[in-house]
Amino acid sequence: MIRALVLIAALLLAVPAAAFERTERREPCSDSDPLRQPFFGDTHVHTSLSFDAAGQGTRAGPREAYAFARGTPLPLQPYDSDGTPSEHIRLRRPLDFAMISDHSDLLGETRICKTPGMEGYDSWVCTVFRRWPLLGYALINSRYGMEHPTRMSFCGEDARICLDAAQGPWQSIQDAAEEAYDRTSTCSFTSFVGYEWTGMPGMANIHRNVVFRNEHVQERPTTFTENPTAEQLWSKLETECLDADDGCDVIAIPHNSNVSKGMMFRIENDAGEPIDGRDAERRAKLETLVEVTQHKGDSECRPDGLSRDELCGYEKYPYADMAGEAYGSTEPIPARVHAREALAEGLVQHVAIGANPFKFGLIGSTDTHFAAPGLVDEEDFPGHAAGQVSRRMKIPALPDSPHFNPGGLAVLWAEENSRDALFEAMRRREAYGTSGPRIVTRFFGGWGYPGDLCSASDMVARGYAGGVPMGGDLPAATSTEAAPRFLVAGWQDAGTPKRPGTPLERLQVVKAWVEDGVAHERVYDVARADGPAGTVDRATCAIDGGGAPSLCTVWEDPAFEPDQHAMYYVRVVESPSCRWLQFACNERGVDCDDASTVTEGLEPCCDDEAAKVLQERAWTSPIWYTPPS
Repeated sequence: MIRALVLIAALLLAVPAAAFERTERREPCSDSDPLRQPFFGDTHVHTSLSFDAAGQGTRAGPREAYAFARGTPLPLQPYDSDGTPSEHIRLRRPLDFAMISDHSDLLGETRICKTPGMEGYDSWVCTVFRRWPLLGYALINSRYGMEHPTRMSFCGEDARICLDAAQGPWQSIQDAAEEAYDRTSTCSFTSFVGYEWTGMPGMANIHRNVVFRNEHVQERPTTFTENPTAEQLWSKLETECLDADDGCDVIAIPHNSNVSKGMMFRIENDAGEPIDGRDAERRAKLETLVEVTQHKGDSECRPDGLSRDELCGYEKYPYADMAGEAYGSTEPIPARVHAREALAEGLVQHVAIGANPFKFGLIGSTDTHFAAPGLVDEEDFPGHAAGQVSRRMKIPALPDSPHFNPGGLAVLWAEENSRDALFEAMRRREAYGTSGPRIVTRFFGGWGYPGDLCSASDMVARGYAGGVPMGGDLPAATSTEAAPRFLVAGWQDAGTPKRPGTPLERLQVVKAWVEDGVAHERVYDVARADGPAGTVDRATCAIDGGGAPSLCTVWEDPAFEPDQHAMYYVRVVESPSCRWLQFACNERGVDCDDASTVTEGLEPCCDDEAAKVLQERAWTSPIWYTPPS
């Protein structure tokens, strides 16, 4: 009897401390696990309601996008199509969740330009948009890349005409999310209401995707034109949602810091003064996650950063801003535009002002402008049309610019597939991103994990019981001589019967810490697959040997100093495989030894600077350590 009580007590201690709060009416999920499950999704999706997507020919709206996420094929038209789709695209595996993030700016203008009889429909801008959509797209895109963008004249005084016109699309976004949300006990799919605040001063990307917890949302989405700084966005989210006392809850997710020109992770406020502890706490509360990868490039780390990290060159967009592709800019990429740089700076700020403004977890998403959430497979990549080069614009011979990629996925560890459970995973940062594959990874930090924990049948339960998961803060040390121990585990994407996943090559722990007021970083290989490394045959894209289906280890920081602020996150790395560009070149019959096969537009196939092979990966949210004092 006593042994049974002890066992029950141990199991209770192993369950995460508190269940999530329910804020909505719905049936309980039949599949619910207190030790949490990984749910795969995409929180960055544009449809025909976005001016740039519509200008490039996208006709599918939010309803069609949610249907695509659940497995329905989507017709894909070229921008000048008469309505006949050139092909149909579909996901190999449905997503668990998604959010439509159409641009809050220009929601009204897009509706006006497409709706006869509305005031402004006959304006020259709308006429150009309808007759020459690519020209209209370029005109509007350049206008909103100005330091202080203004509304079109047809929007009227205080932009009231366009702001009022935006209410229809905003309501349709909410309606589509409600229709797609599975409120039955099956819990097959979760949709979130949201939008993208598209800050772009001087072509610097300071975009945020705004995610609402439930159906209680702002009356109007906040726009960059009327609220042109991140602080003004946060103020709107606070006054119109968090302080509204109507059940509204919200977070904002920055993305594409790689082209932010140093403005995404500023340590000054709007007045140009250094931020203080209150500023840092405010930001950390509202921005709990950041996109580490997406269609327009990887934002993890700087190739020439503080550590010698040969894997930092992954999917790097080579320009300082999105205009670089169009104009061949040689402007250098400034400091503090990558997530790792910001995470390290957050530790420095914590030492200096007593709070960490950059305490965010990591996720991936696509930024598709085809209304195609989760379309991340390298082999079938049709482009995403999120930049000024796509299959429907400058390079018709290839699906997209060689600098772009299919984007990634967001993964949330939650008890069940419901809005409340998933949102709380985002808030506590128990989340990770992948570059596309459905890699599964667990990361726990504590002080006394045993070395054989990987072989324990109750490994996850003991991970929770003995420490914190990804996104958490290490508890107080058990002794002054203790060093933190981390449970690091990864499983390859299971794939499908026709297309199995790629084995894993290694697990790495990335550490950043502060010493004498200066940030440092180091990358540790903590587990590797046995045997020779895997290789890929570019001619067939077949993978030859190497890698492991899973890797797991308990790792102790060998250089831990109890008086230094530190953070740790995990990178799970697959064996090499073909990048989308190699698949596209093979499909088009390119032979670089035969010049006749390298026709116009296919030159990147034989450009050594354009990557043809990659190592897909996952990045966990960090675990932080703060000295006791």
